[in-house]
Amino acid sequence: MLPRTDRTGDRGRVGVVLLQLGGPDAPEAVEPFLFNLFTDPDIIDLPLAFLFRRTLAAIIARRRAPRVRGYYGRIGGRSPILKLTMRQAAALERALRTDIDARVVIAMRYWHPFTDEALDELLAAHVSRVVLLPLYPHYSKTTTGSSLREWERALRRRGVEGLRVDRVTEYCEHPLYIAALVRNIRIALARVPAADRHAVHLLFSAHGTPVSLVRAGDPYQGQIERTVAAVMRAGQFGLSHRLCYQSKVGPQRWLEPSLDATLVQIAREGVSHVIAVPVAFVSDHSETLWEINIEARQEARRLGIRYFDMMPALHTAPGYIGALRELVLGSLGA
Repeated sequence: MLPRTDRTGDRGRVGVVLLQLGGPDAPEAVEPFLFNLFTDPDIIDLPLAFLFRRTLAAIIARRRAPRVRGYYGRIGGRSPILKLTMRQAAALERALRTDIDARVVIAMRYWHPFTDEALDELLAAHVSRVVLLPLYPHYSKTTTGSSLREWERALRRRGVEGLRVDRVTEYCEHPLYIAALVRNIRIALARVPAADRHAVHLLFSAHGTPVSLVRAGDPYQGQIERTVAAVMRAGQFGLSHRLCYQSKVGPQRWLEPSLDATLVQIAREGVSHVIAVPVAFVSDHSETLWEINIEARQEARRLGIRYFDMMPALHTAPGYIGALRELVLGSLGA
């Protein structure tokens, strides 16, 4: 652990920007949220895409919106991600308070509060230094990379110069992050009847990406695999496990095996008890609440898997907030 200090004023006020995806906050926000997602050049990156990106994004968003609204209708009508991220921001600010004078703000990539809004908050707070901290433990061009590039564009739009900015890019093996995952897996395991725990299969599920990204050098897949290996070493669960990927969009080949295909395979192998571990998600969103906890649960039941549960998300787990605190202080050289 990093040493604590009462010298909170040494560096002036530090702005910490939590970088996250964002999500629609009402049914009518679904289509514009999707439009923002698919106009991102880091999402649709084809030759000469700048000529048709907005038109294509509008078509995709319009076609997908009714189905996606249906998903959100099953989980409360909106994404909970802003509310949950606000709690993470408040918890981190409290954790940093005895070390530094910190102002923690949120920059969502595809829905409010946008990066420009976060930057305006920091300028109004007269911060002297900024730490950009992704709520993506694993680096990908499409997540952390996209958010960092949007930050640079926001600086140019606001004409901001001379602001010292430190960037965290990944923390896939941070000991406190790994410990937080192990703790939450143990919480899920404790819900399984004691006599059946030996039969549990841990199914790690990560958001997928196109294979073309990995071939082009994106480190995301390798970092996910390192996290899973670190969790299994630290947890010493003595259970079988495997890794799969979810949330495929479009016709490109994505990382495999898929969540659906993996459920079919483990059912064929006679697995009776499954705990899904949403390893790339630090708070709940449609990928966990809908894709895993509803769709995958229903599919597991159909396939004859008797027990299916999902590890609770990290949210404001002390270990995870502790990891974020150490990342901020480490960036500042504390």
